[in-house]
Amino acid sequence: MKRHPNWRAAILFGVCLSTAACPPSRAGRTAADGPAISEAQHQFDAGNYSAVISALQPVVSQNPSDGAAYYWLGRSYYELRDYDNAVASAEKSVAIDPKNSLYHQRLGQAYGGKADVDRSFSMARKVKKEFETAVSLDPSNIQARRDLEEFCLEAPWIVGGSKDEAMQQVDAIAATDPVQGHLARAVYFHDAKENDQAENEYKQVLAAKPQKPDPYFEVADFYFEQSQPAGIETAVQAAAAVSPTDPRILFYRGVEGVIANQNLPDAERSLKAYLATSPDRSDWPAHASARVWLGRLYELQGKTTDAVEQYRAALQLNPRRKDARERLQKLGASSQ
Repeated sequence: MKRHPNWRAAILFGVCLSTAACPPSRAGRTAADGPAISEAQHQFDAGNYSAVISALQPVVSQNPSDGAAYYWLGRSYYELRDYDNAVASAEKSVAIDPKNSLYHQRLGQAYGGKADVDRSFSMARKVKKEFETAVSLDPSNIQARRDLEEFCLEAPWIVGGSKDEAMQQVDAIAATDPVQGHLARAVYFHDAKENDQAENEYKQVLAAKPQKPDPYFEVADFYFEQSQPAGIETAVQAAAAVSPTDPRILFYRGVEGVIANQNLPDAERSLKAYLATSPDRSDWPAHASARVWLGRLYELQGKTTDAVEQYRAALQLNPRRKDARERLQKLGASSQ
């Protein structure tokens, strides 16, 4: 359900998604698009973020007005948690094409990542400004509206949080796309700890039978947070019906098995397959999360050494994984 955990962390610590990776919208295309950008997008989708950066740095050196190249540079730096360079690249893309909604949206996300690292009020305020600009430039940019909604819900008032503004975005989203409207309203109810109403919205998403997998994974995330394996299974089956080869199915099947404490060998295979076949990206379940769930699986099996190995691997991927650190402490093991 949390679509952009990196930038949102800045809100959650008290000072301050998407969406699947996709090419820029029509508003995001520039005359400079060509083979280099297509190859960069291919490498990005494969999770080869350093390769994208290596390929596009010469492009922007030769053509510093290539907004699309800076866009993909910014996204790649963001995935590598290099928020200074993510911000610098995203700011350049916006400077080149200031009326591009998608560029402003991604700049907002980059500001969020930097706000988290720097513990910066001023940077957090920039997050909201960029999301608002993205929505103003393209009112049909639903993902920008959802980013703005979630910022308004989770940010303290001092940097722009507002439940009323969040509901305004919910209503605007629902008027444009009913399925996304149910998802946005569910997030609103979940934030208010009205989980019964949130679940009703997710059930309406299932009933609508969307033809893309992402809405189903948001439903699965809700049941994941509620530790309800039956709900996860329902959502994953629906996702598999429209996109049977999506690697995220493996992650959720693995988590379902661990939560239910059933079919653990199958769950282990699913989680390992997810790690082997999916890129590690901010809008998909993190590889560090898959490692934590493998560790929990091994704990259920009494394999303490294997569990410790997985928790340490999770911390290598993301040193800020509090759950991995806590489980290591519970097992009496260090993080090294």
